[in-house]
Amino acid sequence: MATDGAQHFLDKFADPAAVANYAENPPRYVPGFADLHRMTGILLAERVPEDGHILVLGAGGGLELKALARAYPGWRFTGVDPARAMLDLAARTLGPDAGRAELVEGYIDDAPPGPFDGAVCLLTLHFLAAEERTRTAAAIRARLRPAAPFVAAHGSYPQDATRDQWLDRYAAFAIASGADPEQAHGAREAVGSAVNMLSPDADEAVLRAAGFRDVTPFYMAFTWRGWVGYA
Repeated sequence: MATDGAQHFLDKFADPAAVANYAENPPRYVPGFADLHRMTGILLAERVPEDGHILVLGAGGGLELKALARAYPGWRFTGVDPARAMLDLAARTLGPDAGRAELVEGYIDDAPPGPFDGAVCLLTLHFLAAEERTRTAAAIRARLRPAAPFVAAHGSYPQDATRDQWLDRYAAFAIASGADPEQAHGAREAVGSAVNMLSPDADEAVLRAAGFRDVTPFYMAFTWRGWVGYA
């Protein structure tokens, strides 16, 4: 499902040391990380009922699960992730809210059929090649009730002559946020060479091709973009 180059990023999520320190990294590399979670909840809550059931693809670590569970105490969740160690971390991260989440090891095809009242996929779809990204998004849509919201956010930036400049900004933000400079520059090189990033226009086209309507961008932060669309 992942591109060959991106597989090593996924393999890291089975490394106990990487899993143990996982929560430290997203806020350093993703501008407005906590606000992204808050915006995601707001967009979902526009249409999801108070007792809604949310599908979360790429739920390992549990950070978005925790944020949404605390903000919306009536919601239930099904979280899907291919890394068992990351799902175990998600259960620990959820703490007293763990009983509200079913955690499934696998990919989108392993998710229950639903129908769900909403879906989320944060910091995940950029690991998939374009064709598999479209197939995965379509499989998410097939599991949603009609008109249910889907919120996606992941790496997405221009794939033109400005590409290296955006990658430099990615590293610079991480360093300014407290990341080790050597690790930040290593991450910049890995993202630039190994992850099959698309341009924002191409990513939006993926969601439309998957059948989502009224796809609208809501988040832009250096090399990151977010959209909301409806089944």
